[in-house]
Amino acid sequence: MYDTIKYQGLRKQLIELLKKKGIKDTKVLEVMKSVPRHLFMDPGLINFAYEDNAYPIAADQTISQPYTVAYQTELLQLSKYDKVLEIGTGSGYQTAILLGLTSHVYTVERQNLLFKKTQRLFEKLNLRPKKHLFGDGYLGYNKAAPYDRIIVTAASPLIPEVLLNQLKIGGKLVVPLGEKEQFMMRFTRKGINLFDKEKFGRFRFVPLLQNKN
Repeated sequence: MYDTIKYQGLRKQLIELLKKKGIKDTKVLEVMKSVPRHLFMDPGLINFAYEDNAYPIAADQTISQPYTVAYQTELLQLSKYDKVLEIGTGSGYQTAILLGLTSHVYTVERQNLLFKKTQRLFEKLNLRPKKHLFGDGYLGYNKAAPYDRIIVTAASPLIPEVLLNQLKIGGKLVVPLGEKEQFMMRFTRKGINLFDKEKFGRFRFVPLLQNKN
């Protein structure tokens, strides 16, 4: 697996674009500058890796637009000791960004093809989430709950109550909510059954599907 001066230069340009689009968290920007997105893309699309666009990967899924990755990660407001659950490992790119900010990452993927492909990639890149799980993201991962942060990388049509219940008091869930078009939402747990809800910009995600495949 390789990185080059060319790709490093393209990442610097991408970071400048993300700053212009409003991403301010310096830790998020530094991690995104260090993670080689081209290694998470299909070989035929590598030349487009540092365009600010989503691209197809295996199992009819996509690798998210870098701005979307930065936006969701910034909303998490991560600290280095936070325990994070990611719903939808996908290409593994978002996972790699999270691992640049905290080592306590649990990630769940429902597509077996993607799970196996990403597992091999994690091994090659020496990326070590606490758990990389093949399972139904709708159910979260209760064995390691509660979490400081939960991020959902696919569109949920309804508020995911199961995931809210796996948050610590003070924990945050970032999820794109809606069907054809989504609003990015952030839920903060204030008590056992008390949550603050914040609504952010519009996005388009692939749907969050139930069950394993």
